[in-house]
Amino acid sequence: MQIFLLKFLLLFSSVVILTGNLVTSTSYDYSASIEARCLAEPPRPQYGGGIVRNPEFNDGVKGWSVFGYGQLAERTSDTGNKFLATDRRSLSHQSMSQKVYLQWGMLYTFSAWLQVDQGNTTVTAIFKTAKDGFVHVGAVEARSGCWSMLKGGLTAKSSGPAEFYFECENTSVEIWVDSVSLQPFTKDQWRAHQAESISKVRKKTVAIQAVDANGHALPGAAVSIQQKRPGFPFGCAIANSILDNSAYQSWFTSRFTVTTFENEMKWYANEREQGKETYSDADAMVAFAKQHGIAVRGHNVVWNDPQDVQSWVKSLPTQQIGEAVNRRFNSVMPRYRGKVIAWDVVNENVHFSYFESQLGQNASSVFYQQAHQLDPNALMFLNDYNTLEAPVDGNVTPEKFLQKLWQIQSFGNLSRMAIGLEGHFGTPDISYMRSALDKLAGANVPIWLTEVDVGHTNQSKDLEDILREAYSHPAVQGIVLWGAWHPQGCWRMCLTDNNFKNLPTGDVVDKLIFEWKSDNLAATTDADGLHRAELYHGEYKITVNHPSSNSSSMRSLTVDSASQNNSVLRVIV
Repeated sequence: MQIFLLKFLLLFSSVVILTGNLVTSTSYDYSASIEARCLAEPPRPQYGGGIVRNPEFNDGVKGWSVFGYGQLAERTSDTGNKFLATDRRSLSHQSMSQKVYLQWGMLYTFSAWLQVDQGNTTVTAIFKTAKDGFVHVGAVEARSGCWSMLKGGLTAKSSGPAEFYFECENTSVEIWVDSVSLQPFTKDQWRAHQAESISKVRKKTVAIQAVDANGHALPGAAVSIQQKRPGFPFGCAIANSILDNSAYQSWFTSRFTVTTFENEMKWYANEREQGKETYSDADAMVAFAKQHGIAVRGHNVVWNDPQDVQSWVKSLPTQQIGEAVNRRFNSVMPRYRGKVIAWDVVNENVHFSYFESQLGQNASSVFYQQAHQLDPNALMFLNDYNTLEAPVDGNVTPEKFLQKLWQIQSFGNLSRMAIGLEGHFGTPDISYMRSALDKLAGANVPIWLTEVDVGHTNQSKDLEDILREAYSHPAVQGIVLWGAWHPQGCWRMCLTDNNFKNLPTGDVVDKLIFEWKSDNLAATTDADGLHRAELYHGEYKITVNHPSSNSSSMRSLTVDSASQNNSVLRVIV
């Protein structure tokens, strides 16, 4: 065993020397190349392959091994591209593999281009580790005739040797692999990626120029910048317990700009018994949100998990189930049209398929088309769990999520689709989370984290890691926490105690809200009457005064993704 470990240590040392410029690089490639979905030839490997040896198989099988007593074959395409293929597989895990050495605390991004020789099937990348068992890092729907990109990630929980390989349940296909990459990053480098991305996608540089009535620049003018409302939607779920609790209301409205009702807008809450609808709580909560300028996500129209479908619905004949669903859509959506910004139309319909089993395989597609017609200005979310949280859940990988999205989109002109990722985390793997977001970003629809919580004792640290990763990712357009307060406790994660004093999780939220805004900034204009400020997206009040004038001038300013960098706001003093 000591000789075995020594070989891995020597191997890792040689890899670092050979690819040191890659290992120390702080850049990150957010691309996942799904726009084309499938390419005739694979691109070069990301990061030049990182620490993978012979990533493009230009040196045959050097550095590669057979995993699971299978057989490998070197292949060359008609254009001269070299790749590696399995041959005569009889077990799902028989494939090509490579041994690497993982370092504790390092964050790894993994990618590879895959193809199969017939049909299409799911291929998963797995790391066999000495201490942490088999770690799933990513999956892709590989096709015949073209190459698809698998992108994944893992955070090393311990230092030691590991071996990555590819697994496919369909043993009748050959697995073809090319352009493989494994790139390590330190925690500091990972945070640097986040800071760089935030600067690009959450901020803009604005120039404020003080001028007199004749348009002449005023050096030495005092400029005050106050943020009135943040631009990035950041919120938390609420329950009806907020309606008669002023302390809860004050705590909530001073922090958040968007909310989701925990249960009060769900079908089983609105129509527990057939034909007896009640919207009293939902109506009151919508009115409360409107009063305080808080946007509302409609959650949800119907739920595809049979456990969350009322027994009276399930007892109906098929035709009457369809009629009941139609009444539901035509009841809740017109009622709140214009009062909500989004709908979770068919909740968790990547995992579950109750209505498809009753009404046909296109049931979800029909529902989304109906939803677009009933509320054409709201976003229509495909909302599910475990896509970010659990790479081992093969039912809802980023690839499976996208397949469901594309299936629904192909049914009609559904221009307001969006991706909702619930985010009910255990121990998060931030590397995998980023790779999953990279993959989903290629769908070019809005992405929100919709129900974020952490279900274990290290909540505050992991919550901060999750929120930082989500906020910094270029594709994410909103975050909602799942921390509705109840006197008897929250579902998995509370932010406050019963006196509305922050718990450590609430302190994390306040810390990040403060960090992600530009507020109460004061400066003096330069010789050209200018002050340049890098501002987070949001709505601002700009106040300018000059010693030569006894009055102040105020202007409103909105900074968002459409704003031009270094655009000049002229303020007459």
